[in-house]
Amino acid sequence: MPAPGSTAALPSPASPAGRTRRAGMRRLAAVGAALALTAGGTASAATAQPSATAQPSAAELREVMFVGNNWEGTADVIRSSGDFSKIGRINVIPDRKQRMAEINANPIRWIAFMTIRNTVGEGNDQFVDDMYSTPDGRSMVVSRPSFADVVSIDLASGKINWRFPVSGFRADHMAVSPDGTRVAVSASTSNTVHVLDINTGEQAGSFRTGDKPHENIFTSDGRYIWNMSIGEVNTALDAPWLDWTKGDRRITVADARTFEQVRVIDMRDRLDAIGLRDYSDAVRPAVFSPDESKLYFQVSFFHGFLEYDIATDRITRVKTLPKNPETDPDRTTWVNDSRHHGISMKPDGTKLCVAGTMDDYATVVDRSTLQEGPLVTAIKPYWATVSGDGRACVVSEAGADRVTAIDFATGQKIVSVPVGDHPQRVRLAQVPADWTGPSAG
Repeated sequence: MPAPGSTAALPSPASPAGRTRRAGMRRLAAVGAALALTAGGTASAATAQPSATAQPSAAELREVMFVGNNWEGTADVIRSSGDFSKIGRINVIPDRKQRMAEINANPIRWIAFMTIRNTVGEGNDQFVDDMYSTPDGRSMVVSRPSFADVVSIDLASGKINWRFPVSGFRADHMAVSPDGTRVAVSASTSNTVHVLDINTGEQAGSFRTGDKPHENIFTSDGRYIWNMSIGEVNTALDAPWLDWTKGDRRITVADARTFEQVRVIDMRDRLDAIGLRDYSDAVRPAVFSPDESKLYFQVSFFHGFLEYDIATDRITRVKTLPKNPETDPDRTTWVNDSRHHGISMKPDGTKLCVAGTMDDYATVVDRSTLQEGPLVTAIKPYWATVSGDGRACVVSEAGADRVTAIDFATGQKIVSVPVGDHPQRVRLAQVPADWTGPSAG
């Protein structure tokens, strides 16, 4: 196993918003007909099993975007490019009554449920954090924070195929393997990442992380998983001198086959080395360059992003973006320690798109010069991804219940599309070509 300080041993990450993901989506569509959803053998009792009908071929699938409406417990399905119009909607909590009965019968789980509501949920329940489609396009796999689980939902019926309760009390960000067979989910209160068989919900393995694991990224060859832990983001101990109270924040790189830790990267040392001792080392959303040589990432409390060179193990550039003069300077008022939360990259690597969450804008940034473009007004933008054709950045406006597409070429807004209550994660996905919504759900 490589030594923790061995830069040469650092595995290269995949680009979650660049050409690797789009190529992966096409590969998954191509093998969709060969991958049937397996019945039985689930992590917990399944409420429904997929029907044994013929699988759709690649030609019978279409690329879409899943938009998770966190506080509502729904996911809107929209076109992945063009007018981004709405196609259908999925109820991701069809078992709500059953789950609430279990929570209400267990005092510890009830306390955890209410803690999520009154802290990270901003007074609301968190019913959907992340979503992916299965390779055959028949199901959506969803992490549900308040229910502390991951479920697979049949897109035709709206019923649950399988359910996996995570360790601890909250499920968070996910990632899907390049071949589409596994999904990794962060269990944020147990400092664990579970890796599940996407067809059955059975756990393939797990690994330990820093405090409050958050984002997960598979490498393009599927060999490694990168996890970013963000520490305690719900306390009011937000002054720079109290940064030490936030816990163990680091990037953990794990072998996706053995689930052994391969590398740990603590940005604290890298920030200190360039004089940024007052900056948080909690790595938030991140995106890799197409050649996988650079990592662009946001950190708690900072209105901008940083560039990290993987080969030299150094932070090479820092980009400070404009502040909104209307933003309250009191850091304790910023949602879950996020000043800016959301970053993506144009597939050719020339442009970045940044969600300026607490500053109520999104902007396209030239990667070479780091010059930002127009500040496009967006209300509490919480995520940034790339359209299916690679021409636009798509941000979720959690404060306005809509998603907005921004042209990478001009930096100007293309269109906004209304969605459900508090949209957060937006992911490219595949559904049957004629799908417009579940028949029962």
